[in-house]
Amino acid sequence: MTLVDTRTPDPKKLIPGATGDWEIVIGMEVHAQVLSESKLFSGASTQFGAEPNDNVSLVDAAMPGMLPVINLECVRQAVRTGLGLKAQINHRSVFDRKNYFYPDLPQGYQISQFGQPIVGEGTVIVAVGPDSKGQFEEIEVGVERLHLEQDAGKSLHDQHATMSFVDLNRSGVALMEIVSKPDMRSADEARAYLTKLRTILRYLGTCDGNMDEGSMRADVNVSVRRPGGAFGTRCEIKNVNSIRFVGQAIESEARRQIALIEDGGTVDQETRLFDPAKGETRAMRSKEDAHDYRYFPDPDLLPLEFDAAFVEGLREGLPELPDDKRQRLMTEAGLSAYDASILVSEKSIADFFEQVARGRDAKQAANWVINDLLGALNKSGKGIEDTPVSAEQLGAVLDLIREGTISGKIAKELFELVWAEGGDPRELVESRGLKQVTDTGAIEKAVDEVIAANPDKVAQALAKPTLAGWFVGQVMKATGGKANPQAVNDLVKAKLGLE
Repeated sequence: MTLVDTRTPDPKKLIPGATGDWEIVIGMEVHAQVLSESKLFSGASTQFGAEPNDNVSLVDAAMPGMLPVINLECVRQAVRTGLGLKAQINHRSVFDRKNYFYPDLPQGYQISQFGQPIVGEGTVIVAVGPDSKGQFEEIEVGVERLHLEQDAGKSLHDQHATMSFVDLNRSGVALMEIVSKPDMRSADEARAYLTKLRTILRYLGTCDGNMDEGSMRADVNVSVRRPGGAFGTRCEIKNVNSIRFVGQAIESEARRQIALIEDGGTVDQETRLFDPAKGETRAMRSKEDAHDYRYFPDPDLLPLEFDAAFVEGLREGLPELPDDKRQRLMTEAGLSAYDASILVSEKSIADFFEQVARGRDAKQAANWVINDLLGALNKSGKGIEDTPVSAEQLGAVLDLIREGTISGKIAKELFELVWAEGGDPRELVESRGLKQVTDTGAIEKAVDEVIAANPDKVAQALAKPTLAGWFVGQVMKATGGKANPQAVNDLVKAKLGLE
């Protein structure tokens, strides 16, 4: 099959070499563990962190005579994922045996899908950026297929000086292998695609996306070519377990291939591993083709068939997905594309924001969630799940601002108090004396004192009215930041005769 590339090379994404510019071509095979309490073909638990070989049934251990039985929940999750990827759902699919030997593969083959997968072609819309102007570039990454397969176990090589151990807890765990088309042209695009894919899976609740636990892994196919030329020979970088490492692996491998070709060599099709410590890829084995695995239909499993009603029932139960939520926040809440993109980037962030914004000004809520809360979380190395400030607490801070009880400046101080100590924001305002001064008499007294003490500044302000802001600042300082800023501004202008 000949692949036709319709994308025009982007000069900004080309890599300069000694003999001219090069273009990277990237495809990805993502293995996403299905969120299910039991494995794909057995009733064994999928709980992470169990003692070695605790979650192993006779089927997982490939004991003689044990037959696989399909887990209906895994089928549902795969179809829901396909719908979330706007992909073709195949009402008939077939499980095949993929034959290869590895110590942690008890059967000597993997039950997978080859010629007839459960999900066909789909599309992921990826926003790359933002750039220096805060703009995003949208690209389409095609999905070639999604198929179900069982995971292998895990070989442990660091437990003994001369022996390796095998943990079969993962053996038989359901995986969705999501295969992209070679539509990505930079490490940034690849990172954005993997981030978006993980976000979609988390919104759907079909995979938790925890790459550090191995429940989502990426095999990255990288090749280089002259801009717009024929596809080059690809190398597969196996089992990359973080989005950051995906970017680093692509850049390292692309430069390796460019240097090799420019020195007169050729790129061999092979499987490689990425070493994060050295920032480089290294050869693992020559790349197998489909015929090397001797695929054939698994005789122990009938073809998987379901009707349109089954699919439509799952479609009706889908949650609002990130692209739809982003559009709604822009049209209904009036948020910018940038703010909406940040808020929908993780389902937990979107849920937190919508709880804060409920019944309140959405733009103000977005500003506080993005700049204050997420900024503080990022600085402290925490995620939204570990926030010391709950949605209820942040909402109460915004209510106090709206009511005029506190100013924006006091609100920042209050936020830091809640972050450090917790507690009810309203009670903290009372107990710490943080209420905004709204008594016009007290404010007027402070304004008069500042004006009387600075006659030279008065003359300057009369000549240049914008200097009135200096007086506002001095009054706010004199009142410990508790005076109502609007009242101070109005009184300063009135006293200076600038209205």
